[in-house]
Order: sequence, then structure tokens, then C-alpha cells
Amino acid sequence: MEEFDFLVIGSGSGLDVANVAANRGQSVAVVEKGPLGGTCLNRGCIPSKQLLYHADVYETIESAGEFHIDAEIEAVDFAEMVREVNEDVAESSASIRSGLQSSERHRLFDGEARFVDDRTVEIHGGEDDGSPARGAGEDDGARIRAETVLIAAGTRPGIPDIDGIDAVDYLTSTEALELESPPDRLVIVGGGYIAAELGHFFGTFGSDVTILGRRPQLLPNTDPEVAAAFTDRYRGRFDVQTGYAVTEVAEANGEITVEALPYEYGDDPGVVEGGEALSVAGDELLVAAGRVPNTDTLDLEQTAVQTDEAGFVETDEYLRTDAEGVWALGDIVGEYLLKHSANHEAQSVARNIFGEEPEPVDYSAMPYAVFGSPEVAGVGATEDELRAADREYATNTYRYDETARGDAMHADGFVKVLIDLEGEILGCHIVGPDASTLIQEVVTAMTAGSGTVRDIRESIHVHPALPEVVQRAFSGQFSRGGGGHQHHH
Repeated sequence: MEEFDFLVIGSGSGLDVANVAANRGQSVAVVEKGPLGGTCLNRGCIPSKQLLYHADVYETIESAGEFHIDAEIEAVDFAEMVREVNEDVAESSASIRSGLQSSERHRLFDGEARFVDDRTVEIHGGEDDGSPARGAGEDDGARIRAETVLIAAGTRPGIPDIDGIDAVDYLTSTEALELESPPDRLVIVGGGYIAAELGHFFGTFGSDVTILGRRPQLLPNTDPEVAAAFTDRYRGRFDVQTGYAVTEVAEANGEITVEALPYEYGDDPGVVEGGEALSVAGDELLVAAGRVPNTDTLDLEQTAVQTDEAGFVETDEYLRTDAEGVWALGDIVGEYLLKHSANHEAQSVARNIFGEEPEPVDYSAMPYAVFGSPEVAGVGATEDELRAADREYATNTYRYDETARGDAMHADGFVKVLIDLEGEILGCHIVGPDASTLIQEVVTAMTAGSGTVRDIRESIHVHPALPEVVQRAFSGQFSRGGGGHQHHH
């Protein structure tokens, strides 16, 4: 048995805390079964956003005609584009590995960690990622014990229980990011951000895209008005079928057939039996139906660590689990499945483990962004959430093309603001160009400012720059909603 001061399972944002431990002179063990750097670097935000930027450039050139510029795209080297991004990712991952291996304070274990008791794990397997330094399974069977354990083992794509799915060669986001040519016809199961982003990517480069989502709108977790506008724009580009649950898939002669039935949300959600079935065919099937936590690989039943119904690790507000000395962060705790949330949690955990007084994690101004076309971003409550909580609020919406810069860009989209009756910002949701950038001033106002309309309304904005659309959304005529009031625009 090897003893350490600190053990982290997973090499994503958990490494941030491990590095704090190492800098304080602690001995650190890192357990990782795949390439280093976690989901974001290897099969998430980094490769997807790099590839999506190529799609944005393509779209910009394609729309040049609107601005009386005659430009045409002669060729796209799709395979080279994908290879370059994946090589870049592999290099970053390899540099994290060599950094850990050359460190005197860190010891890297290749394989899967399974708990033996609260603070002891056994290493299983290990995969040969091609690095010459290690063969596969060199650490197999090793047992490690640590004073402090951090569970940061992330999530993986969820595969819904669909008839025939095991007999079909489907893609998840992981494989989709490595395809070296766009499929002729791509069928996407799921209507969330992964479907939105990868639909935009493959659709831009020539795939005929069909999106099948259970909810009435794509991006159902965003504000209802934003989701409706986004779904409407995607309907213009793709075959979007919302309100359908996929019930069966089959593959024959290189063609995949997908059967779906109408799906109803409400008190008793489910497939409408006897509803009119929908049948769609494609060359590739992308399953983008959410993500599931990797807790089922950890043998947590050997510990006092508790999980919720969906399998996410239960923690208190400081990110401590029910087991003494065991903490958790990132996607596996299921608060927000976002890299910036995991990084924020890592700062909190480091402060709570190594600082004087523990402080709860502050999720109050956690933004999100979807890099589709259009972009979507938001922070705080949605109008649905305020209505469900019977909160009184006021709302205002401002369109991009009503600003000088938005008009010059031919920008289609809007900023929607939700405030309480005292002027405190409850939420802000944006659909349109650079939404992921524009949301930041609202996050800053909510975090570092007084968190009121005044912060944004009274800040001087460059004229005629795009952030004016945010300023004007916060400066306009608000109308009352919620708390028994009728909502007008």
C-alpha cells in the first residue's frame, strides 16, 4: 500500500486542487484512466470550440454577399482541420502528463480508481495511450491510501435505453469530434447544447442534419423566449423535430433508420402510445442525450459517500461528501456541467481544504454559453423559473439591430433582462452574435457590483459597439410579470 497526503481521481479541474496541495509540500497521487486534462481538453470544450470557430469563419464568408462583397469558398480541407485540432489537444494532454511525471511531488497512476474503503482505492487496468513512458496496466492492482481524497472523475455521454441501440454503430460527441469527413446525412438524438453545437458544425460543412428532441424547443434549459427564437432559427437550417422520443434504431447496408413517437411533457411525461410515428434515415447517428456521472465505476458502496438518484455525488455547500476527508467537484457533483463551474469549484475546494474558515461555493452568477449559430448565453434565473417560484419581476427585451453596430452587422437577436421590483438583476439571456462575450458584463455586475440595473445602465458604453445592446436592454421600459401579474411586451 502506498500512502499519500492527497489523492485526486480524475485529471481535469481536480488537478488545480492537487497542485495547491503539491505547492504546500504534500505528496500527491493522481489517478487517470485516459488522456490527461479531463473532458474539457480532450473531448469537450477545447476541440469543439476550436472546430466551431472554423464553422463561424465559413458562415462569415458565405454571408459576404449581404455586404456587397463577392467571395466564394473554393475548398475546405475538413480532414486537415479536424486533425490539426486533435493534434493540438493531444499535445496539450501530453504536456500535462510529462509535467506530472517529472514532478517530485506528484505520482501518476494509470487506470481506474475503485474504492476499498473511505480513503483507500485500488487501481484497475489502465490504458496504453501511446506514451512511451508507460505500458498499459503497469499500475494494475496498486493500492493507494490518502489523508484527503478528491473525487473529480467527471461524466460520460449518456446512452438512452432505445431498442436496437447496441447493434448500431452510433457516435457520441467524443467520436463526432474526430470524424474526418462530414456525414452526408446526420441524425442527432437530443436537443440540448451538444446537439446545437455539433448540428451547426456539421451542417455548415455540408451535412443534412436532422435533430430529434423530446422537449417542445431546443435548448430547453434556457429562457423560453430565447429557446423559441433559437429553435426557430434552427428550423430554417435543419430538419428539426421537437416533441419526439426515439424508440427504435436499426442499421442495414450502411444506413441507419431511427423511429420516434410523439413525447408529451407535463404531470405524467412520456411517449404518446398510438401517436403517429416518425421515421428518419441517415448515414451517421449522433447520440447527444445528456451526460451521466462516472460514479458507477468507483465502487462507492465501499464508502460513506452518497449519490443522488441520477448517480451524482452528494456534497454539502463546501463540497464535502458524507465520508470524512473526501471531497468532490466538477461534473460528477452535477451542479453545473461546465468547465468554468468546475474551475470555480476547484478554487473553493482548495480554499476550504487548505484555508482557515470554510466558505460555501457561490453559484449565484454562473453563466452558460452555447456556441451554436446563433450563439446563446445567459446568467441567473429564466422567466420559467421565476414564474414557477411565483416571484414578482419585471422584464425588458432589446434587439441587436436597434443599435448602430447591430444594424451594421445585420445582426438578428436580442437581449432579455429579468429584474426584481427593486431593480436587482435576477437574470439575463441573450441570443445573437457574440452572446458569450456580451453576457460577461452582466456576470461582473452581479458578482462584483451591486447587482442592480444601475450598474449597467450608468456605466459608460463605447458607441457604437455591440455592448450597447446590453446597456439598452437594461435602460428601457420594463413591464411587470409574475406574482399574479400579466406579462406584456
